[in-house]
Amino acid sequence: MTLHAALSMPNSTPSDPPGFAAVEPDGEDYALVRRTVEFISGAYREQPTLPALAAALGVPEARLEAVFRRWACLSPKAFLQAVTIDHARRLLSQGLPLLDTALEVGLSGPSRLHDLFVKHEAMSPGVHKARGEGLALGYGFAEGPFGRTLAVWTERGLAGLAFSDEERGGDEHALADMLGRWPRAATLRDDAGAASRVARVFRPDAWRADAPLRIVLIGTDFEIRVWERLLAIPMGRATHYSAIAGEIGSPKASRAVGAAVGRNPLSFVVPCHRVVGKSGALTGYHWGLTRKRAMLGWEFARTG
Repeated sequence: MTLHAALSMPNSTPSDPPGFAAVEPDGEDYALVRRTVEFISGAYREQPTLPALAAALGVPEARLEAVFRRWACLSPKAFLQAVTIDHARRLLSQGLPLLDTALEVGLSGPSRLHDLFVKHEAMSPGVHKARGEGLALGYGFAEGPFGRTLAVWTERGLAGLAFSDEERGGDEHALADMLGRWPRAATLRDDAGAASRVARVFRPDAWRADAPLRIVLIGTDFEIRVWERLLAIPMGRATHYSAIAGEIGSPKASRAVGAAVGRNPLSFVVPCHRVVGKSGALTGYHWGLTRKRAMLGWEFARTG
């Protein structure tokens, strides 16, 4: 999934589907959710509507929708779309043509498959199949307040911000880590473009609501939910993994939240450095605890 967003800084505001880690396996509601998941997983090629699902499961539509949303944090329709797109990704990766893929997953044709991919992944199925082929990425290195910084962007916004450290493989390692998300994308090095973007990110006088920073978040549905929550942590404040898990409706998914925080591609912009252990300990940070301490201190000096 890809999310495009515009934000003003400082920020003030297939695996299991998001939310399932939080459920307890008992009760009639759980049984209904389980039957719904099993039914959709087996019947996705028929693309059943909510009335058809409710009839097949023998429950009122309103109850099915309410129970599934409460337990799974998404609607039955959204779960069906997730299952459909997951199977479509697999078929496309195996080389199946777009028309055959669309028909195989129960869609009427390539146009519906295209619409589904654009809605959920902000890209066409052709681009997904090509693993970024045809996608243009700019990248470059520049000096920033926290060391040598790598910026990656598309025409829609900033897609990556990372750091290059000699002890961790330097520029080559940082670049491979970031561009590995789109192995067939066309890339163009532009250090001047990177310098302007890095300066924009770390310049407090540019953090204005009337001139938002446009970003592109590339990740799973669960990761996007976690990263969106990170964007809501105000500068000078901190939270912990279990709090984020509760706020996104998955209170028992602290470990999964921690993994999603660690995969954040937009350092500082999506402020994963503001997440600490429940005891207040800084815990880990993908780009090093020293840098995390420096970021928190830098922010505190501007808010304290």
